[in-house]
Amino acid sequence: MSSVLEAELLAHLDSQIASARTLLALVLEQGKAIRARDVDAVLARLTDVQTEMGRRGALEQDRAGLLQRAGVALGVPAAQVTLERLCALVTPGAATTARERSGELRGLLAEIAREHGINRALMRQELSFLAHLTRLVGQETEPGYGRPGDTGGSAAAPPPLHRALDLQA
Repeated sequence: MSSVLEAELLAHLDSQIASARTLLALVLEQGKAIRARDVDAVLARLTDVQTEMGRRGALEQDRAGLLQRAGVALGVPAAQVTLERLCALVTPGAATTARERSGELRGLLAEIAREHGINRALMRQELSFLAHLTRLVGQETEPGYGRPGDTGGSAAAPPPLHRALDLQA
C-alpha cells in the first residue's frame, strides 16, 4: 500500500505544483494586461484563469480521494490526515520529497494570492477612474462637489435661470 500511496502522493503534488505555476503565470500576465489597459487581454486571461481553476477543482477531488485512502490506512478520518501523517506511510526519501514539494506549493499559492490581490486593487483603481470619467461625461458631479443642495445626480433640480434682461412685469 505504501508504494502505491507514495506514487500517488508525489504525482499529486507534482500536478498541484504544475497547476499553480500555470495559474501564477496567468495571474502575472493578467496584471500586465491590466497595467497596459488591454481589455481584450484582461478578459482572455480571466477566461484562462477560470479554465485553470476548473482543473484545480478536479485536483482537489483527487486530493480528497488521496486523503480518504490515507485515512483508511492510518485508521483516522480523512479530515485528520496531515502531511506529516502521510509521510509516516511512505519511505523516508519520499517523505522528504513530499515535504519539499508541499513547501514549494505553499509558496506558489501565497504568491498567486499576493499577485491576485494586486490585480484586484489595480482593477478597482481602473474602474474607479472609469466611473469618474463616466460621471464627467454625463455631467454629473462627484459627491461633495457641486452646488449647495445639489444631490450630484442628473435628477437634481435644474440650474437656476439667469435672465440677462427681465421683460416680465
